[in-house]
Amino acid sequence: MTAMTEPLPLTIGDAARVLRSGALTAVELTSALLARIEAEDPRLGAFVTVCPETALEAATEADEMRAHGVEKGALQGIPLAIKDLIATRDAPTSANSAVQDPAWGKGVDASVVARLRAAGAVILGKATTSEFAMGPPDPAKGFLVPRNPWNTDHIAAGSSSGTGVAVAAGLALGGLGTDTGGSVRGPAAVNGHTGLKVTFGRVPKNGVVPLSASLDTVGPMARSAYDCALLLEVMAGHDPGDRDAGRVPVPSYPALLSGSVEGVRIGVATPYFFDLPELDAETRTAVLTAVGVLRDHGALVREVTVPYAKEARDASHLILAADAFAYHRSNLVHRWHDYGPGTRPMLARGAMYSAGDYAQAQRLRTAFGRGLSTVFDTVDVLVTPTMTGPAERFDEFDVEMLLLGPGFTGQWNLAGLPAVAVPCGFSVSGLPLSMQIVGRPYAEATVLNAADAYQRWTDWHLKVPPTAVSS
Repeated sequence: MTAMTEPLPLTIGDAARVLRSGALTAVELTSALLARIEAEDPRLGAFVTVCPETALEAATEADEMRAHGVEKGALQGIPLAIKDLIATRDAPTSANSAVQDPAWGKGVDASVVARLRAAGAVILGKATTSEFAMGPPDPAKGFLVPRNPWNTDHIAAGSSSGTGVAVAAGLALGGLGTDTGGSVRGPAAVNGHTGLKVTFGRVPKNGVVPLSASLDTVGPMARSAYDCALLLEVMAGHDPGDRDAGRVPVPSYPALLSGSVEGVRIGVATPYFFDLPELDAETRTAVLTAVGVLRDHGALVREVTVPYAKEARDASHLILAADAFAYHRSNLVHRWHDYGPGTRPMLARGAMYSAGDYAQAQRLRTAFGRGLSTVFDTVDVLVTPTMTGPAERFDEFDVEMLLLGPGFTGQWNLAGLPAVAVPCGFSVSGLPLSMQIVGRPYAEATVLNAADAYQRWTDWHLKVPPTAVSS
C-alpha cells in the first residue's frame, strides 16, 4: 500500500464522509491503522489479538460493495476494536485470563458484533481488559497491561481499558466495551474520549462473558458523542438470545442530535458528587465549567440531591461482587492460582457477603430507583464528574481505594440508567478530565444530545495524545 500522506480522520463521522467521497478507501484506512497498531501497541498494550487478514477482507468487501453502489450506512468500512469479553468468530475470547476456556465462544460472533459486521464495520481485533473485568491483567501469565497514551506511567483504568486506549491513541476509530460498574466510562474518562453506558437491556449481551447478570451492559466507545450515536443505532434493539434485552424501539440516534440544549433541565448533583473531599479540585472546576458552557447555550441548570448516592455505590459493589463470585466459585476452588494475584481477592470477596446482605442491597436498589424517579420529575439529565480525578500512576494505584473509596459510576448501573462520559479538560499534568451526563431509562438520545451539543462548542474530545501517530 502507498504510504498515507494526509492525516487520517479522527472520528467515525469524518471517516464515513471521506470513505463515501472516495478520497480514502476502507482498505487504505484499515491498513494504516494496522500499521499504527504494529508500531504503537507494544508500548500501549491495547490489543490482545489483532486480526489483519480478516480485517482487510472485511475492508475489501466494504470497498467492493460501495463500488457497486451498495451503501450500508455510516459504519461501512470503519475499523473497530472489540473488548476481549465479547465473542468474535475470528479470534478467541480470553477474558485476559488463563482460566477462561479456550473453546468459549469459538467461531461465534456475539449478537452485537454480528450487527456491527452486518453494517459493514471492520473488526481489527480483541482489546485488552481487566481479567474477567475484575482484576488487573497478570503479566506473569503473558497478558499485556494497557497503558494510558497520554502518559504511560499512568493507568488506563478498567475494565474496557484496551478499547479506551485504542480510541484515544488513534489505533481504532471506535469500539465496544462492557460496563458493569463504570468499565466503559472509566477508560473513556482517563484516556480522553467519549463512552456510553447504555440503559440495562438497550443492547443485547448474549455472547459476552458475564460479570453480574443484572448490572452488565455493552456500550460504544469512540471519540465523540456523535460517533457513539452512530454505533448505538446499529447495536441497540431486542434480541431473543438475551432474556434481558428490552423491546423498546430503536430510534435514529444521530438524527436526534439537535445541537441545542435550549430549555434542557440539567441537575447538578451536588451532595456526594461535588462536595466530597476526595474529589480532585481540577476535576470539580472542569466539570462545573462544562456545565457553565451548557448554561450559556440555553440549558436550565439547578442543584439537586440524589438520595442514597453513597449507599447506591456500596450496593452496586456488593451485588457485583456476589454475582461474580457465584459465576467463578468452582474455578476459584479448583484453579485459584490460575487467576492473577490481583483478581483472586477481587472475586473471592463475594464469599464474604451473606444472603441477607444481598437482599438488603436489592432493597436499596429499589429505594434508589424510586428516589431517582422523583429527581427526574424535575430535570432531564443529571451531571456529575465521571471520576474523582485524572488517571493515577501505576506506582500509586490503590486497589483498596477502588473498592472502599467514593465513586460516581456504579450508581447508574444499579439503577439501569444511561450515562455518558464526556471529555471536559485536562489537569495541569496533561491528563484528561471528564464529565458524566445521566438520563432516564432509554433516554440515550437525551444524554447523547447534551454531550454532542457540548462537543460542538468545545474540542476536548478531539485532543490527541502527543505521542500518537498522526498519519
